[in-house]
Amino acid sequence: MIKLSYSTFGLTDLDFLHSIEVVDKAGYPGIELSFHRDQFNPFDITDEYLAAVKKRLDTLEVKAACVATASHFFTPSRPHEPSLMTPDLAGRKRRINLVQRGIDVARKLGVPLVTFGSGFIRDEHVTNPSVNPRELLVDSIHQCLKAVRDDEDITLLIEPEPGMYIETLEQGIDLVNEVNSPRFQLHLDLCHNYCSEQDYLAALSKAAPYAKFLHVSDAQEGYNLKFMKMAENLTLDLNFANYLIYFPEYAEYLLVDREHPIYFYNEKPGSEQGKRIESILGSVNISQSPAFVDYNGLFTGVSPFDSEIFVYLISVPGLSYDVLERARPILIYLRSTKDANGKLLMDKMVANTLTGIVHFHEIPGEGTMNFAASFKALTDNGFSGYASVELYHHVASWEKALNDSYRHLSQFV
Repeated sequence: MIKLSYSTFGLTDLDFLHSIEVVDKAGYPGIELSFHRDQFNPFDITDEYLAAVKKRLDTLEVKAACVATASHFFTPSRPHEPSLMTPDLAGRKRRINLVQRGIDVARKLGVPLVTFGSGFIRDEHVTNPSVNPRELLVDSIHQCLKAVRDDEDITLLIEPEPGMYIETLEQGIDLVNEVNSPRFQLHLDLCHNYCSEQDYLAALSKAAPYAKFLHVSDAQEGYNLKFMKMAENLTLDLNFANYLIYFPEYAEYLLVDREHPIYFYNEKPGSEQGKRIESILGSVNISQSPAFVDYNGLFTGVSPFDSEIFVYLISVPGLSYDVLERARPILIYLRSTKDANGKLLMDKMVANTLTGIVHFHEIPGEGTMNFAASFKALTDNGFSGYASVELYHHVASWEKALNDSYRHLSQFV
C-alpha cells in the first residue's frame, strides 16, 4: 500500500509549524520533515521546539513519515558537500553529525526513517587515487548506524541520485548488501530512477523489497550533455549524449555536437590545439569545422536558465567547482542562442543522466513519467509505505505544487 506524503523541502518559505498544517489541509496522510538552514535547522532546534512540532503533529491527521537530512544544508552553492565519502575526515564527520542529528530528531518525534545520499566523486577524489571512496562511504554509514539504539525502530536510508557515486538502484542494492544491517535500506526517488534506469519499471520491481520510502516528482527528456576533462583515451558515443570537453592547459571548452560543434576560447587555438579539436570531432565522424566563440564575450549575469544549470553543474562528478562554474556562461549561451534556422542550440533542458531524462523535479503530471505503472511495479513486489512529493523548485508556487500533486497522484493510490 502506498500513502501520499509531502516534503517540507518544498515549503521553505513558510513557518515550519504552518507547513505541517498546509500539508494536512491538502489531504496528504504523511509529511517528510526536511532539515533546512532557514526553516528546520538541526543546529538550532531545541527540545522545546521539537515538543511543539510533536504537539502540532498530534493535533492533526498527517503523520511524520521521514526525516530528511538536507543535502543542501552546509553550503547551498555546493550541495551534498561535504559528503559521507569526502576524503577529509573533518568533512565526513560534519556529514555524519548531521545524519546523527536526524536520528535524534526522529527519536524524539517518533519517526521511523532517516534519509541521506552518498555524495559525488569530486576533484579531490580524482587527485587522490589512493583514497577509496567506497571504503569511506561504508565506514561513514556504520558510524551513523552506531547512533541508532538497539531498542528503537529507526532505519537509515540511502537515496541513489543521478551523477552520484551511488546512482543506480543496482548500486544501491549492492551497498545495502555490503553494509548488511537490517537498519540500512533504500530510499527510492522516482525522478532519479527515471533518469538513471534504462528500464526503470523493471529496476523498481527489483528494488522494491529493499525500499522503505519514496520521493515523487515528474521529469522529461532533455539535452544530455556529458562534461569531462580532456584525456588521450576519451571514448565518445553521440548516440548516448553530446559532450563538453574541458582542456585544463587552456581552461577552454569544446562542445561535441553533430549539428553545431563549438570551441569556446580565450585566444584562438594554435595549430596543435586545432589538430586536437579536429581529431576529437573526427573520432565521432563530425567533418564540419567547429564554430569559434570568444569566451570573454559570453553573458555572465542572471538568466532564466540558472536553476536548471545549477542542478546540472552540481551533478557533474570529477571536476573542480572552478571548472564547473566557468562553464556556466557556456550553458547560458547554448540555451539562449539560435542557429541559422532559428532553432536554439540547446532546445531542451540540459541533463547529465544515464537516459537523457532531466534531473529537474517537476510537478507530477507535468512530465512523462507513468506513475500508475511505477506504483504498481513497487506494490506488486512488496513495497508498502509513503511516497513523498519533493518539489524544491516550486517553493514560490507551493500552493499550486501541493494541490496539483495531490490531485494527480491520488488517482493512483
